[in-house]
Amino acid sequence: MTYVFLVMFGALFCFLGGGVGIGISLASTAMVLIGVFTDIPMGKLISQHSFNILSNADLVALPLFILMGEFLFRTNLSRTLFNGLAPWAGLLPGRLLHVNVLACSIFASISGSSAATTQVVGKMTLTELKRRGYSEDIIIGSLAGAGTLGFLIPPSTVLIIYGVLAEESVLRLFTAGWLPGLLLGACFMGMIMFITWRNPTLIPESERNLRNLPFGARVAALKELAPAMFLIICVIGSMYAGVATPTEAAAIGVLGAFGVAKRQGSITWKTIRAVAVGTVQSCSMMGMIIVGATILGSATAALGIPDAIAMFVIEFNLSPFGLIILLMLMYLVLGMFLEGFSMIATTLPVVLPLITAAGFDKVWYGIFMVLVVEMAQITPPVAFNLSIIQGITGIPMGRLCRVTLPFLLTMMGFTLLVAIFPQIVLWLPNLVLGISK
Repeated sequence: MTYVFLVMFGALFCFLGGGVGIGISLASTAMVLIGVFTDIPMGKLISQHSFNILSNADLVALPLFILMGEFLFRTNLSRTLFNGLAPWAGLLPGRLLHVNVLACSIFASISGSSAATTQVVGKMTLTELKRRGYSEDIIIGSLAGAGTLGFLIPPSTVLIIYGVLAEESVLRLFTAGWLPGLLLGACFMGMIMFITWRNPTLIPESERNLRNLPFGARVAALKELAPAMFLIICVIGSMYAGVATPTEAAAIGVLGAFGVAKRQGSITWKTIRAVAVGTVQSCSMMGMIIVGATILGSATAALGIPDAIAMFVIEFNLSPFGLIILLMLMYLVLGMFLEGFSMIATTLPVVLPLITAAGFDKVWYGIFMVLVVEMAQITPPVAFNLSIIQGITGIPMGRLCRVTLPFLLTMMGFTLLVAIFPQIVLWLPNLVLGISK
């Protein structure tokens, strides 16, 4: 079995190190394992698994949510969110810095993408908050942390991929993501309050009187949130009202996003072309990763690799909590080199059998995995969210990492809390959908 491990990791390292795409690297590694250690017909295995996974009904929601996000990226939704949230955020210690967290939470519940959430919200708040005199460091740190909520708050493209690969209900995963997502957002807001309490100079003097805004003006500002609330009702409301499945809700969301973009005057032939190209590129990349991960998972299962790893871990006599800590550290290291989708695809075929054997719920582990993947979004050197912010601001990566550290530590603490109290994840899906069998 040692020889099998050496061949698998050696092949994967060579493919990835040679610049081969993640999806092709995973599939090629599987082909090497099958060709060297088994007599399984390679062509038949690849064709069957490719067809089975890509024809999965739950996976249809993925390109639809990506299409919706592409439309929203080209609207003025970020400006309307800022205008609607700013009068209410001004009531809190930390003032308008909370708009980063609140706007990211709302946009996450529409787009399902961490990258889109960071980019759309960041283009507005980074400029506006800096113009008002807020400290650039706390603006960037709070945006980088809050932008990761796009992976956790439903509808989440990462949860769809996890649900397909783990053969778990996407609706149950979506429901499980709500409470941790909102609580993590609240933790980010708490960190903003703490930092600004320790250093009040981060808030400009002119912004400290925002509480004096008339109540009527605050209520009037809520109309700016109408487009976002409309889309949330279209997507989330249709699912939980029993009107639509997650896939059908995604289709409704696309129509809603198109309607919002049309109403704001953002639809042109150039826009439609950009939306189509962006959607095809993203879907092709994710499709290859999913297929490659499925083929590699089948190859490792046929060779008994998950069982061997399980026995290896059992020999260490780790407690369930110790196992989770070990996995958390492993993903933090992987996050330095791989982005979120790649982390899930490369590790899930091996890790999931180990998790289920240890008695963990697959829904709970899905949320835990998303949390550690979120950390990878702000962990250098890959740090996808930080790369987006760097593209907007031009600030060196070292400084971005420094100002984001308090929010990364907040995420780590919250993830440990979820590990200690799994009902944070499981309470809501058990209440709304019933206890899974």
